[in-house]
Amino acid sequence: MARNVVAEEVNWSDYFASIVSVCPWSRAYWLKQQIDIRPWTGEIAPLGDFAARVYTHPRASARILKKIMHRNNAQRDSEEWLYSHPRYGGHSAPIGCLIQQDHDKLQHIRSQQRAKTEQTV
Repeated sequence: MARNVVAEEVNWSDYFASIVSVCPWSRAYWLKQQIDIRPWTGEIAPLGDFAARVYTHPRASARILKKIMHRNNAQRDSEEWLYSHPRYGGHSAPIGCLIQQDHDKLQHIRSQQRAKTEQTV
């Protein structure tokens, strides 16, 4: 997708379906309306009942997003922050964004996925 895509033009349903191979739970949580999407203002909201929050930041460079991610990971022990930027291609989000997730919930999901993978091998 073009770099200048704005958040309102992103088809998040298609995006979350497209990343299932690297984030198996993304589509299911999106369909359950447990992923919140909002513009980045610098203010961080508690996750509450959401599995994740995607803060869109379409004008930020990948370098800036990475710096914000590292700062938030250092300051917010109970959360895990990731970033995505279209410059990386592949499974990257179509616009620059920061992803906020509950650390413990994410670790639990990852361990469940590992167990499923080990059972099928």
